[in-house]
Amino acid sequence: MAEAFRGEFYQTVDKKARVSIPAAFRRILDADDAQKGEKGEPRLYMVFGGKARRFVECYSKAGADDLAARIEAMPIGSPERDRAERDLITRSVMLEIDSDGRIVLPQKVREKMGFGADLASEGGEAVFAGSTNRFKLYRKEVYEAELADEDDDDTDPLTLVGRATRSG
Repeated sequence: MAEAFRGEFYQTVDKKARVSIPAAFRRILDADDAQKGEKGEPRLYMVFGGKARRFVECYSKAGADDLAARIEAMPIGSPERDRAERDLITRSVMLEIDSDGRIVLPQKVREKMGFGADLASEGGEAVFAGSTNRFKLYRKEVYEAELADEDDDDTDPLTLVGRATRSG
């Protein structure tokens, strides 16, 4: 991975379900996709599996390959691998970003994000939230509700990072 996906970006989703990928994220997607798609543009891998998730998780080509390799390292036939394959591989889609830096959100992705029929009549707003080696794509209202619901326990987040160990 060339760089971490950082920041949060609010982007308009038009009536045709098109949304612009933030330029900072496009640069990472481009750097992480040496082969590019059929039209020569970087690809984006969108995971819409997982019942409890209220967002779509998005990976660069390199990030998606790393995720697949981690799943392939799991024991074949194990319930954990079966679930990981179903929710993270089967329930995903690969898109090529167009030359204007946009994608069209597929129907399954729109459903996961909670965009209903109202998208066709008035559009909507999405939030791109950086998460180091991936980013999460939310409908604006869902993202803001999750932020409002966060339990602020006065813990300094740097102390949480200090507890982490780095694995290969």
